[in-house]
Amino acid sequence: MKVGIVAPYSWSFWGAVVEHVELQALALQARGIETRTIMGNDPPGSFTRVLHPRLGRHGAPPPDVIPVGRSVIVPANGSLPNIVLSPRAIPAIRRALARERFDLLHVHEPMTPAICTAVLSLARIPIVATFHAHGALGWMKVGKPVWGFLADRLDYRIAVSPHARDSAAAWLPGEYDVVPNGVLIPPHADAHGRDHQVMFVGRQEPRKGLQVLLRAWPEVRRRTGARLRVAGADPLAVRLLLSRERLADDGIDVLGFLSQDELTAELLRAKALVAPSLGGESFGMVLTRAYACATPVVASDIDGYREVMTPDAAVPFPPGDVEALVAALVALLDDEPRRAALGAAAREVAIARYSWDDIARRLHEIYEQVAA
Repeated sequence: MKVGIVAPYSWSFWGAVVEHVELQALALQARGIETRTIMGNDPPGSFTRVLHPRLGRHGAPPPDVIPVGRSVIVPANGSLPNIVLSPRAIPAIRRALARERFDLLHVHEPMTPAICTAVLSLARIPIVATFHAHGALGWMKVGKPVWGFLADRLDYRIAVSPHARDSAAAWLPGEYDVVPNGVLIPPHADAHGRDHQVMFVGRQEPRKGLQVLLRAWPEVRRRTGARLRVAGADPLAVRLLLSRERLADDGIDVLGFLSQDELTAELLRAKALVAPSLGGESFGMVLTRAYACATPVVASDIDGYREVMTPDAAVPFPPGDVEALVAALVALLDDEPRRAALGAAAREVAIARYSWDDIARRLHEIYEQVAA
């Protein structure tokens, strides 16, 4: 079987859906399924620097990725994703579909222009779709009247969480199967013997709540002496945020974009991950990433995160509450036996519920059902 994986975003910029697509391809390939991924790419150069002030990976994408156009930053659902909107992508998509002769397509966020809606328009093979977003999806007020009819091309609908399912069904009623995001699980992870540091992983966007963590950090630093490692956010944006909040960078390391292996290595060394998002999350993918590395989590008690947080693996706090975040994180760092126990339990949760081996098996079964 040959499956085309389709995403509306740019390979050049990290995000939860981009990571999901990459790991999905690897997991399917491990099952003997040939894959190609159709998505955007922003090569290095002055034009990319103008369109995208934040850092990304601007080298050549891997051979199994078929780039079909440059992206632009589009505010959507409280986030700033890099979406390909250029009509020039359409001929490239048409050529890719004709050349690759896929047996089936798996389209992520299928109602997003231009890549996904073009694929729905052009393809004449079975299509599986995954819906990731959670929230009002206000842009569908425009999208549904114009290209909403393309939803009829979907042969099977997946949502990554009940919240994502409900958000999609509000605009596109129908049956949805909930298949959670898988997570990369390293072969070995020991919850003990960690460096005295905690991690934040995510883009520098208001809804990710980095500003909340930075406000809390001086007190956490004073009481514990720990270091904060910030991954995924653009270093310049973090520096500007610190300046705007009038906060010092004492004990803060800004790492920028990390590869999968680099991020895994950081999580395996950290004593905890902090996820202070304020809302708009459909699934706690960054939480399960930490779980897989036996790293306990201190996270906002919000929809999406609540789906994956368990008392024996994570510590919740009210979103936006700086004092509560300080109290939760300091208490965790001061109690090493509890912290290590939470980490060990977190890894068990990841293996039992979110292993890509199991997710890929479920997807393979869906593909065979749809193809038949």
